[in-house]
Amino acid sequence: MTTKAYGARAADKPLESLDIERRAAGPRDVQIEIAYCGVCHSDLHTVRSEWAGTRFPCVPGHEIVGHVSAVGRDVRDFKVGDTVGVGCMVGSCHHCAACDEGLEQYCENGFTGTYNSRTPDAPGHTLGGYSQRIVVDEKFVLKIRHGEDQLAAVAPLLCAGITTYSPLRHWKAGPGRKVGIVGIGGLGHMGIKLAHAMGAHTVAFTTSESKRQDAHDLGADEVVVSRDAAQMNAHAGTFDLILDTVAASHDLDAYSSLLKRDGTLVLIGVPEHPHPTPNIAHLVFKRRAIAGSLIGGIAETQEMLDFCADKGIVSDIEMIRAQDIDAAYERMLRSDVKYRFVIDNASLAG
Repeated sequence: MTTKAYGARAADKPLESLDIERRAAGPRDVQIEIAYCGVCHSDLHTVRSEWAGTRFPCVPGHEIVGHVSAVGRDVRDFKVGDTVGVGCMVGSCHHCAACDEGLEQYCENGFTGTYNSRTPDAPGHTLGGYSQRIVVDEKFVLKIRHGEDQLAAVAPLLCAGITTYSPLRHWKAGPGRKVGIVGIGGLGHMGIKLAHAMGAHTVAFTTSESKRQDAHDLGADEVVVSRDAAQMNAHAGTFDLILDTVAASHDLDAYSSLLKRDGTLVLIGVPEHPHPTPNIAHLVFKRRAIAGSLIGGIAETQEMLDFCADKGIVSDIEMIRAQDIDAAYERMLRSDVKYRFVIDNASLAG
């Protein structure tokens, strides 16, 4: 099945219209006509080979929302016309300890990414959501309960949403807990919305005073300008959890010192260069921890989508055409978006 897509043939080439092949739906497969696909920083890094191992042609996109157009004979949970989503994974081994616990994102044999992972299908690696359709094992397809008018803004939940939801749930954000969100961007704006909806006292950290009102509008109870030492010191030793979304090397001590005893600083932004070595004394004398977190498993991602549907939560987005992706990448590098770009996949036909 030939499908229109947008992708890159080499790291130094712009994205262009491509014809790619999709397999026919097998017995347990779901074929999806993609309506919208969110644009993630991971897409940019992969397309430009800033992370090792990019396979070309590269068709990125792992924040996929669309409608079922065909199902295999053994599929029971989905039917033609259903509104569905696909996130960062389309496969895992299904038999390791992590998969047995519903933690496919930590599959001990490596999960299959929605794009740039080896696969038997042509061209030998997965091709993502910057395309008109995709065929996915039903175990990695998610049900969407949001209204049709919200679907474009739902797409980033499949990555930015679950990346922030998973650590907030794991470290028990909720009533009576004080939670900090460092950075107000694609990840951070979702972290603020979700922590607030979970009932936590939510504090946003930003380097810019100009973002104070934005943070409050997103749901922050308090906003701290991290460059102001007095504002930072006023919160010393008071946080149960701080979620650090910043994907640039920075001083972790500034945030670990704000944790209570047994508090945790969770890193979800991956910087190009390592963070400076933290002051271990900040950790050992208060039994504080610095941890990391990836996305969530399929069950937890479905839980997140249902939570967001119940709470009326979507991402703040700017819609673009496929032809504007390279320009959008450049704007992402300048942090010139509030807060996620989403492709209208109908533009792939033009």
